[in-house]
Amino acid sequence: MSAQTIDGEATAAKIKEQLEPDIDGLKAKGKPPHLVALMVGDNPATRIYSNSQKKSCEELGIEYTLEQLPDDTTGQGLEKRIKELNRDGSANGILLQMPLPQGVDARELQAMIAPNKDVEGMNPANMGMVVYGRPRLAPCTAMAAVELIKATGVELEGKEVTVVGHSEIVGKPVSLLLLDQFCTTTVCHIATRDLAHHTKNAEILVVAVGKAGLIKGQMIRPGAIVIDVGINRITLKDEKGNPVLTSKGKPKKITVGDVVFDEAKEIASHITPVPGGVGPVTVAILLRNTVEAAKMQSE
Repeated sequence: MSAQTIDGEATAAKIKEQLEPDIDGLKAKGKPPHLVALMVGDNPATRIYSNSQKKSCEELGIEYTLEQLPDDTTGQGLEKRIKELNRDGSANGILLQMPLPQGVDARELQAMIAPNKDVEGMNPANMGMVVYGRPRLAPCTAMAAVELIKATGVELEGKEVTVVGHSEIVGKPVSLLLLDQFCTTTVCHIATRDLAHHTKNAEILVVAVGKAGLIKGQMIRPGAIVIDVGINRITLKDEKGNPVLTSKGKPKKITVGDVVFDEAKEIASHITPVPGGVGPVTVAILLRNTVEAAKMQSE
């Protein structure tokens, strides 16, 4: 029996709907939520992502401003602008768009964003609140993974969870968020000796590595919930292993996760698709964090 696909769009829609009363309340006070995104240069992929953010914000009545800075903007230049926005009462949320120029330390800059305006949840103060079990502005993708797990209706307490990947953006915070729900969490990484041993033990499997095809079907416990955070662009191939070409004669690219979906769906009970799973919910969490930041600043 095939796994039930966890609909990220539906979960995102519910989160957005829940935000409407708070947004209306802030507007009534004359303080509509306002998200400011900083982008260096004009990266086409980042521009597409920014347009998606803007559309999502405008649908809910959140103001969105994209500040496109020159290609030669330095770390000091970004630091100066972040500090200005920290003091700007009209800017409730600050978002640092990636990628940044070579040599610019993203972690240092994210740590400079005021904790109550850090809508990505990457400031050490906000990370610390995740450790304390009192997250208010938590990392968006990690929170998205937790929301998708909850969308299945599963009772989290006591569940065996394996998280593959230990990044600050997903792996570490999602393991802490689930630990706070009294799950028994295992975190795997590049030095894990027998990955399959841990993944096959998981009732809930969260994969966030960025390596297409990393998790095969035989590595999954029957009936497990699988949350695939990975986003990978690969060349589509035909049955003979040859690249499928577009009408312009170029190799056709498709987006896949870290899990071999067709294999996993025959073993798991629930699974997120890529695309259409974690991505839409991550954007919804970004909006929720923006509204939460606005509420914090109006208190």
